[in-house]
Formats: sequence, C-alpha cells, structure tokens
Amino acid sequence: MKELRRYAFGVYPTPFYKLETISARYGKNIYIKRDDMCGVALGGNKVRKLEYLLAEAKESGCDVVFTTGGPQSNHAMLTAACAARLGMRCILLLTNHGVTDRVGNLVLDELFGAEVEFVDTDDFDVIYARMRERGAELEKDGHKCCYIPLGGSTALGSVGYVRAAEEVAAQAAAAGIRVDHVVCTTGSGGTTAGLALGTQLYLPGAKLTGIGVSEEDFAPLVARLAGETAELLDAPQPFDSSVFSIQYHFGAGYAIANAEDSPYIRELAHSEGILLDPVYTGKAWSKMLMLLREGYFDDAENIVFIHTGGAAALFAMDLG
Repeated sequence: MKELRRYAFGVYPTPFYKLETISARYGKNIYIKRDDMCGVALGGNKVRKLEYLLAEAKESGCDVVFTTGGPQSNHAMLTAACAARLGMRCILLLTNHGVTDRVGNLVLDELFGAEVEFVDTDDFDVIYARMRERGAELEKDGHKCCYIPLGGSTALGSVGYVRAAEEVAAQAAAAGIRVDHVVCTTGSGGTTAGLALGTQLYLPGAKLTGIGVSEEDFAPLVARLAGETAELLDAPQPFDSSVFSIQYHFGAGYAIANAEDSPYIRELAHSEGILLDPVYTGKAWSKMLMLLREGYFDDAENIVFIHTGGAAALFAMDLG
C-alpha cells in the first residue's frame, strides 16, 4: 500500500496486554491497546491522526492550525501539543457548552500555547465559517492556515488507525493469540473508520464494534471514511462494511458523564490501575462490558479494547 508522509510524534508500538483481573471476572480474554500511553501529553488516539494531518499541513507551508471541539476536547488539546512540537501557532475555536472553567484540558491547552476562543453554538458549520474568517485575516498578514475538522476525522487522519490495526495484529501474533473482536469509542468516526479498514486488512476474521457516544448516525459516516481511506492508500481491496457495527451509549447526551458508567470506570482503576474518562472511553468501556453480559460477544474468545485516551477530563468532571 501507499506510504504517506507523517511526523512521528508518538512512541510506538503502544502497550498491548491482557487485563488479567478483568478477564477472570468477566469470563473472556480481554486485552487492551494503550494508545493513552503514546508519549504526547496525556496520550490519546488523535496523535496518530495528527502525524499525517500536520505533516501535510507543514509540507504545504502552513504555519497556523485551526481546529475545534468541546471545551474539554482531547483532540483540541493534542492538536495544540503537536503543533507546539512543530512551532506552529494553534487556534482552538471551542463550543462553550460544557465545562469551560480553567480545569482539565483547558489548562493543558494553555500550557501548550494554544489560543482559545469560545463560540456560542453547537453548529460546527458556523464554527468552520468562523475559522475561515479568522484564517483570512491572518493570511492577509502573510500566514498560511490549515483547518482540521472535528476529531481530525478525514480519510488522511484515519490512516493513523489503519496503521494502529496493523500494530495490534503484530502484537497479537507475538503474543500467540487470534483477535476475534476489537472495540473502540466512536466520537467523530475517523478512528473507527481506520480501525475498520485495518481490521479487514490485518485481522482477518475479526469484527470491530464502535461505541457511539453521541446521537450521530455513525454507520454511513464510518463506511464512507473507511472507503475513502482505502482509496487513499491504494488498498488491495475495497472496504467491506460488514466488518464493523455501531452500538450506542451516550446517556444524557454528548460530553455528559453517565452515573451508571462510574462503577465500571472505578472497577478498572481499582483492578488494573487504568484511568478512563467519563465521556468517551468510560462510556465505550462500560457499554462493552454491558454487551458482554448480554451475550453480544459469545462467539469471541479474545476481545481487544482500544484505549483512546482522555484522562484529563477526570479533572474537570464529577463521576457522581
């Protein structure tokens, strides 16, 4: 497949191992892929995407990067961290619906030198228009801007998680196991799309389940992105959407913690020393265990949970 330009921000491969206590408790072999330990800031899945997105931006001469998300966006924070590595100016246009106090990721945004502007809307088309207005002003002064959409979820960004699936396949082979099912959080679709294509290419016979943490209809979005990513990489076969499915667990709404998830988050912390955030990975993890108890994974012996980061949100929200 085609090799695309990237900056190696992360430290790979990230750890992959069996959760012994949890596996014994739930009667399945449950493995974890620790992309929260990728070596940038507090880690997270966006780093793999940004390695490709910012490489393209720098190659085209950009010195300013814009992106967006909620006030506690892990993607926004990691964009700020990676942009700082490249000496790029980072401007974050964030919704003001959520925890906007100077806690959690907003503290980290400041540490990485990002400029934060809150926009009073949940309509990202309005935010993207505001980005372009700001960018046009900067370009009059000789700057060149790049615009990264919510979550970095483009075909180019998704390439990072095709490579992550290849990494899982190599680690599983080294451990002498066959991966039967992969589970990940689905918040904007790009990570799930890359993993879906990567599962098809590198983990034959395995299935992927994305856990949607908002009301968006993710299945067509993931299928489209995965298909575009396959074309971008000149993959040996077109994307087969039968490899993945989407389950949902968003509770009261996007970026709102669910009290019912707190026992699962605490259980993992108490038994394995691993932190999950309450709005992304915590929701995906708890839903996975709920599905397991309902028999959803009866045909799977070895399940891999992709830990996509976000622990800074623990310092901004009450688990209840």
